Amino acid sequence: MVLGTFAGLWHIVWGLLVLLGWASALQSWILDLHFLNNPFTIQPFDLIKWVTLVAVTAIIGYGFGYVFAMLWNKIQK
Repeated sequence: MVLGTFAGLWHIVWGLLVLLGWASALQSWILDLHFLNNPFTIQPFDLIKWVTLVAVTAIIGYGFGYVFAMLWNKIQK
C-alpha cells in the first residue's frame, strides 16, 4: 500500500507542478545537477492525462508492493 500511495502522490505533485508552470524549471535544474542537458519540453496541463498518470502509477506501485510483500513474507518464514 505504501509503494502505490507514494507513486500516486509523487505524480499528483508532478501534475501540480505542471499546472503551476514550475515543472520545466525544476526539471532543468535537476538535470543540470546531474550534468545533463534538458532535451525535453513540458506539455500543457491536461486533466485527463494527469488522472490517468496518477491511476496507472498507483496501480503499478500497488502491484510491485504486493509482489515485494509476498516475497518478503515468504523469505522471512
